[in-house]
Amino acid sequence: MSDPNNPNINSRSTPQYYASSNAGQSYTHLANRQAFYRHRIIPRMLIDTNTRDTSTTIFGHKVSAPIGFAPIGINKIYHPLGELPVAKIAKELNLPYCLSTAGSYPIEDVGAANGAGPRFFQLYMPHDDELTISLLQRAHDNGFTACILTLDTWQLAWRHHDEAQSNYAFYHGVGADLGLSDPVFQKRLKEKGIDAKKQPNEAGRCGLIMRISGGKPFCLKGIQSVVDARKAVELGVDGIVVSNHAGRQVDGAVASLDALEKIVDAVGEKTYIMFDSGVRGAADIFKALALGARELGVRHVMKSLLADFDILMNVSGYQSVDQITRDSIDSLPNSAAMIAEKSKL
Repeated sequence: MSDPNNPNINSRSTPQYYASSNAGQSYTHLANRQAFYRHRIIPRMLIDTNTRDTSTTIFGHKVSAPIGFAPIGINKIYHPLGELPVAKIAKELNLPYCLSTAGSYPIEDVGAANGAGPRFFQLYMPHDDELTISLLQRAHDNGFTACILTLDTWQLAWRHHDEAQSNYAFYHGVGADLGLSDPVFQKRLKEKGIDAKKQPNEAGRCGLIMRISGGKPFCLKGIQSVVDARKAVELGVDGIVVSNHAGRQVDGAVASLDALEKIVDAVGEKTYIMFDSGVRGAADIFKALALGARELGVRHVMKSLLADFDILMNVSGYQSVDQITRDSIDSLPNSAAMIAEKSKL
């Protein structure tokens, strides 16, 4: 959806217009894609792949593939039922689902839609510990088994399209309703004399969320530096997500895949490493796994991706996810201009 070549990108009435808004001149978005072109899969032939296993384990959950639903906010702008059908399909496909703090539906509703599926809760840094604890307790009570704290979004980046159209959805009172459903959040608004329904702009500025995992696995999302990865390990976190927010926060930043290589070399044996940013298909998943990621961040799209990944393992000669290592790919030298991809700007 954030692909600048999407024909709907320039139609301001579509969700794609919002989803495609990258930071600055979209250089980080482009770098994410270029990084995948640098790595080439090495097919194996003398292997019996009639029986394959794409499954893996994440925080004690056996899932059907090392693919997950990353946290995405304001889902109501894409579908009136927001996160609910996505959470339901994640359970159906036995893939991990991560709910964003900026979600459209209450934690309780999303948990019910996900049923017995593996699910995690993503948090944004709050200025109110009571609110943080309330959100995490609700997540805990509704079957969310890990907390993922996002580090890279204490301020939204300069996104040209959003600025030009005043298109910061959080200020319009539509879509980011999860926080508004929290009783502590409602109490804070009342204390400030704010009516969330009558004053959505004011309610949207009351920042949300984070710090304590309540004993559940605790992860940090937005790690791009080896220094930060080592610090995360020192802090004792259970996992990290190597991510640059898909190029929506820092323009001209390192590609997530390039950061992944260095981070895996530094701390790969010490913490669980997840990855997102720039993934478009099964080949991208394969390459990220080969470089050390263990998990990547509707029904038709995900089933197609799962089928694509299974077929790729078959034709490239890999029987299980565990066999995908650095030896499975051939990497070209790092180059500043390997592909030309049309920018949306």
